[in-house]
Amino acid sequence: MSRRCEICGKGTVSGNTVSKSYNHQRRTWRPNLIHVKTEIAGTTMTLKICTRCLRSGFVTKKV
Repeated sequence: MSRRCEICGKGTVSGNTVSKSYNHQRRTWRPNLIHVKTEIAGTTMTLKICTRCLRSGFVTKKV
């Protein structure tokens, strides 16, 4: 199960955390994904989308 938005394709990003003493540690940043039940082209489906896409109005939540 990939951690990727099905609308915009946003996924995990890796990099370093840098402390005050300039020590580097590898880490990953994960997108804020949620499972949303939505209606697309008359069919109800559950998508894994990031909250930025939900807030921007690319899909509407079905209640």
